[in-house]
Amino acid sequence: MSKKQKRGVPEINAGSMADIAFLLLIFFIVATTMDVDSGILTQLPPMPPDEEQPPPPDINERNVLTVLVNSRDQLLVEGEWTDVTQLRAQTKEFIVNPQGKLDLPESPTKAVVSLQNDRGTSYNAYIQVQNELKAAYNEVRNEESRKKYGKKYDDLNPDQQKDIKALYPVKISEAEPKDIGAK
Repeated sequence: MSKKQKRGVPEINAGSMADIAFLLLIFFIVATTMDVDSGILTQLPPMPPDEEQPPPPDINERNVLTVLVNSRDQLLVEGEWTDVTQLRAQTKEFIVNPQGKLDLPESPTKAVVSLQNDRGTSYNAYIQVQNELKAAYNEVRNEESRKKYGKKYDDLNPDQQKDIKALYPVKISEAEPKDIGAK
């Protein structure tokens, strides 16, 4: 007669499991990349001390292009509804004033683009408007550098770039967002 022998379940040595888990954790921490949100690269001038702050300059209305973006991401340029795809061309015409219109800036150095957003404006709409405004300045600078030096603005030497920047300085004034519909 054979007796059934009870065999016990062999034990697993769990002493090294903690070490393996720790090594895997370290590996994944080191090997994983974190997405870092990058913002808009804009360098502001240094803030002067309180006692040295000059009063804001008087700006002639003809030298200001008013751009408003509401909470529904609708664009209002100089009081008229505009699509974001038309903003670049309107801004270029405003900056350069090729026909010498009396309702546009006296010169490109006096042209100021005033941008104001509603607090409810989406980030996407804000970025689209910013991109179009900066693209307008970039195109104007490229056109002038091609006329004057025969090459793109980015291909100019630093002195030539400085010359073009002096002719077409980027003046985008951004007002603090407001709740336009709020009471």
